[in-house]
Amino acid sequence: MPSSTAEVFAPLAGARVLSLALNLPGPAALMRCRAMGATCLKLEPPSGDPMGHYNRAAYEALHEGVSVEAADLKTEAGQQHLHRALESTDVLLTSFRPSALSKLGLAWDKLHAQHPKLSQVAIVGAPGERAEEPGHDLTYLAESGLVTGTDLPPTLYADMGGAMLASEAVLKARLHQMASPGTGIYLEVALNAAADWLALPRTWGLTAPGGAVGGAHAGYRVYPCADGRVAVAALEPHFAARLCEAAGTASKDMASAETHEAIARWIAARTRAELDAMARERDVPLLTLAG
Repeated sequence: MPSSTAEVFAPLAGARVLSLALNLPGPAALMRCRAMGATCLKLEPPSGDPMGHYNRAAYEALHEGVSVEAADLKTEAGQQHLHRALESTDVLLTSFRPSALSKLGLAWDKLHAQHPKLSQVAIVGAPGERAEEPGHDLTYLAESGLVTGTDLPPTLYADMGGAMLASEAVLKARLHQMASPGTGIYLEVALNAAADWLALPRTWGLTAPGGAVGGAHAGYRVYPCADGRVAVAALEPHFAARLCEAAGTASKDMASAETHEAIARWIAARTRAELDAMARERDVPLLTLAG
């Protein structure tokens, strides 16, 4: 009989992940690994993780349940600290450029020779030869066509998408280790590849101007209302029909200028409370927002 209480699925239970990655993508990946049951250790330089200085609340959230220790990897003592920890580590998470890893004696060929059971997930900005290029979330999003004006994106999509891909790579590494005990694997995760993945709907034309969820469909838009805004997601025909009935428009062509104008006029004359009531009564997906 199924349990009435949902059981927590922890696919990384028993796995030991050590991270050297600072700022956002690495810690966010470690956060996901911890949520999947991994035992997580992070080694930081004596100065700490920069995020701990510029956004302490974010740093605390990212490192909940993670053991954090200081280690200066440029010193012999720091190197010894690291390699002692690696002896009992399953997956090493890094976010240095390849040249920096080499300077620290952590290039994969050398690391694999010292710790053959260890796997490494290396977060880089761009793959292969481009891994040495400087970049940040904004430049990767711009490269993927996700910066369409001069406003900054509302969140760090490439960093967070890269963190998800990195945690997925940790899972892949563990599957490899289970299938081939005693052998580690090297996996690279590129932040610009994460941005490309998130950009696929736009690449396919779905969210591009003129696309079904890019503004062409009158039932899938953000409209101003009398006291704020409303995000309308009446994309399916039955939802679109209910919206049109509420707006009193005879046209059911959701791409026509007539339908767009009729729905916009009707919404503009109504308050958020009125729109919320309509949505409940007619089962229309929308969310009202402050102006």
